[in-house]
Amino acid sequence: MRPLTASAALKALLVTLLLAPALALAALPSRAAAPSPVSDLFGKEVRLLPTERPVVALTFNAAWDEAWIGDVLATLRREKVPAAFFPTGDFADRHPRAVRAMAEGGFGLGNHSYSHPHFERLDPGEAAAEVLRADRAIRRAGGVEPLPFFRFPYSEAPPQQIAVVNSLGFADLEFTTDTKGYVGASRGMTAGEAVRRALEALRPGAVIQMHVGSDDGGPVLDAEALPRIIAGARARGYGFADLRAYAGRSCPFIRSGQLPHATPYSAYPHVTLCA
Repeated sequence: MRPLTASAALKALLVTLLLAPALALAALPSRAAAPSPVSDLFGKEVRLLPTERPVVALTFNAAWDEAWIGDVLATLRREKVPAAFFPTGDFADRHPRAVRAMAEGGFGLGNHSYSHPHFERLDPGEAAAEVLRADRAIRRAGGVEPLPFFRFPYSEAPPQQIAVVNSLGFADLEFTTDTKGYVGASRGMTAGEAVRRALEALRPGAVIQMHVGSDDGGPVLDAEALPRIIAGARARGYGFADLRAYAGRSCPFIRSGQLPHATPYSAYPHVTLCA
């Protein structure tokens, strides 16, 4: 091979120098954008997920009994649809196997307070206690890290109580629509009406609230309505959001003893809190 001339060697060196940064970048592993921290949702009632994509979130509150929970889980598994459950801590203590089945099915667990009180009647310490006591019960029953989302009982979300919930590391996730299936057949509600309410609320980021269990011993209308809600949403071009994708980066942790409000649960050693 003939030796390079000085001019050719100089050109080769320049090409190498120019290409080196691009080659180095190409060699780096590609990384997806880091999820936004859940604190981006603090300071407000969240009734729509922050997305423009045609997806909706299916969520289920759990406060009564275990009626038809197996049917709901079977439908979600069969249809390969993500969903999140918001049990009360009292429900988790009474029905730990049901909460564990939700978690083992790959479904997120939110927090719906411990005893389902009216938060408008609680002082900040009592509100914090409800959240933390539920957190411990849900962790114990589910065996997983819960979602950093709290849903107020009765959808009563006073700004001062949202601030308390945020200080514990939870965003307030309410709903775009409630199917009202919990009203029950004994009080004139139907599964068809639950389907109608869900489908009429479809929009990007919509959060649909349903309920599992029964407070009157009758059929669980949301369980009956669920297959039709899924089919109807898909027919309208919608997919289903997994709330775990909106949980964001893990937040810094502080000890519960550093809470801004006094609470009888400040000694909990395993409560996850955001600084």
